[in-house]
Amino acid sequence: MWIMQSEQLNETMLLVRYENNPILTAADWPYPINSVFNPGAVKLADGTTLLLARVEGRSGISHLCAARSANGIDDWDIDSQPTLKPDPANYPEEIWGIEDPRITYLSEIERYAVTYTAYSQAGPGVSIALTSDFVHFERLGLAMPPINKDAAILPRKVNGRWALIHRPIGVPHSHIWISFSPDLEHWGDPRLILHARSGPWWDAGKIGLSPPPIETSEGWLMLYHSVRQTGSGLIYRMGLALFDLGCHKNCLLRSNVWIFGPEEEYERRGDVGNVVFPCGYTLAEDGDTIRLFYGSADTSIAMATGSVQQMLTWLHQNGQRESWTGIV
Repeated sequence: MWIMQSEQLNETMLLVRYENNPILTAADWPYPINSVFNPGAVKLADGTTLLLARVEGRSGISHLCAARSANGIDDWDIDSQPTLKPDPANYPEEIWGIEDPRITYLSEIERYAVTYTAYSQAGPGVSIALTSDFVHFERLGLAMPPINKDAAILPRKVNGRWALIHRPIGVPHSHIWISFSPDLEHWGDPRLILHARSGPWWDAGKIGLSPPPIETSEGWLMLYHSVRQTGSGLIYRMGLALFDLGCHKNCLLRSNVWIFGPEEEYERRGDVGNVVFPCGYTLAEDGDTIRLFYGSADTSIAMATGSVQQMLTWLHQNGQRESWTGIV
């Protein structure tokens, strides 16, 4: 990973797109689909990169499907059938599909927690499933009822409780919250931790968690997205925030400008144009080099690389302390 030598880091240099993007499209799938995007990601014990992608079938209903690669870039081995399908007979909240997974390894129970959007007739809610092999899954059901999404579980307990970051839908603003659980099934004690700004800001109106937060020596580094309404439609971009390791209401820094937005043709044109939407990342053995996997235009999967330390350095140079004291 190259190192920036100048004193000031430019936000456009924090994430570098893979030159052969997109890395996965509907044409790669072993069965007929409409599109593939918004994958959760994890590096398995044997070094294999696994993407658990949202796959939209030609019916319009989404399911999840795993793709595995030895180098995390190409030669993907894709499951021949859906890996995790909606099960509305037993989980009626999944009647309109399951979407946008985030993956966290919970070392205390030696299982992966997959948080995903369960799309019910009442709207999207947050569901959780546990797995050790991405073949067999134990559904825990709804953790957050509609309307709520963009969720991930922190990899270790905070003050003796599991922590779930999520985004309830509000009017006129939608903010990022955190809730807590003793057992991964019963959630409560909700707290707002990052607010959507007002006015012309890039992150005004609606924000949400992108991939699971990254634990660093300085705190939890959050990559979050904004959904901005413009005269020509919505545009999705990404910024940074840093929280103390207790991850309560204390946001240490947040970016004043976005660091990653749709620029390339595959990000600007698709089923939903002007969207970059990361749900997963992997870290290299150096603990710093990050590969960010993201949905592009709700149509394909792309990848960008960066440095966690450079993101932290940039945030110190370009961020401000969160001072909003609205809903608590």
